[in-house]
Amino acid sequence: MSALSDAFQSGLILLREGLEALLVIAALAAFLHRAGAADKARAVYWGAGLAILASFGAAWIFEQYFAGQHNDFMEAGVMVVAAALMFYMSGWLFLRQDPKAWMADLKRSAERALGYGTAFWLGAIAFLAVFREGGETILMLHAAATTGGGWNAGFIGGLVAAAICLGVIYYAMQKSAVMLPLRPVFLVTSAFLFIMGLRFIGGAIQELQEQTWISDTDLPIPEGLRSVIDALGFNPSWEAFAAELAIVVVAAASVIALRKRQPGNADKAVAAE
Repeated sequence: MSALSDAFQSGLILLREGLEALLVIAALAAFLHRAGAADKARAVYWGAGLAILASFGAAWIFEQYFAGQHNDFMEAGVMVVAAALMFYMSGWLFLRQDPKAWMADLKRSAERALGYGTAFWLGAIAFLAVFREGGETILMLHAAATTGGGWNAGFIGGLVAAAICLGVIYYAMQKSAVMLPLRPVFLVTSAFLFIMGLRFIGGAIQELQEQTWISDTDLPIPEGLRSVIDALGFNPSWEAFAAELAIVVVAAASVIALRKRQPGNADKAVAAE
C-alpha cells in the first residue's frame, strides 16, 4: 500500500505540474508540423530541453540557499515575460490564419513566413513554460521522496506512469492537428496561447499578492464557480481580473484597428460607396 501511495503522489506531482508546460509545447509543435515547418519544431524542443537543465540548476540553488523555497519575485518575472511572448505569438498566429496567404508566403520564402526570429521566440516560450514549472516540480518531488519512502520502485513507477500519460496527450494533440484544416489550427493555437498568457498574468499577480506587493480583493462569485476558476489555475481576484480585462480590451482594439487597415477592407469600402 505504501508503494502505491508513493506512486500516486509522485505521479500526481509530475502530471499536475508538467501538464501545463506540455500543452504549450504540444500546441506549438502541432502548429509547426501542420504549417509545413516541422524543422522549426527543433527550436521548441531545444527550449524545453534547456529549461529542464535550468530547472535542475534552479532547484539546486533554491535547495542550497533558500531552504528549498522558490522565489516569488523571480517566478512572477518569468510568468510576465512568458505571458508577453505568448500574447505576441498569439497575435502573430491570428494575423496569419488565412491558409492562402500562408501558403503564398511559404512559396515565396519559407524563411520569410517563419524565419529564425520567430522560431527563436517559439523556443523561448517553450523554455519559459517549462522553466516556470520545472524547478518547483523537482523541489516538490525531492521533498515528497524525503518525507516518504524515498526514491523507491513505487515512487519512480508513478513518475514513469505520469510521463507516459503526458506522452499520450502530446501524441493525441499532434494527430488531431494533422487532421484539422490549417485555419482552425492557427486559430486554436492562437486562442490557447492568449488564454495561457492571461493565466500567467494572473499567476504573476498572485505571486506579488503573496508578498503583499499588490492587494488581494476577492471577486464576488459563487463558491462553485470559484472552485472551477481555482482548478483551471486562474486568479479569482479583482486585481488579476482588471489586468486581464485590460489586456483583452487592448487586444480586441488592436485586432479591430488592424482589420480596418487591411487593403481588402478599404477596397470593399470604396466599392460600397
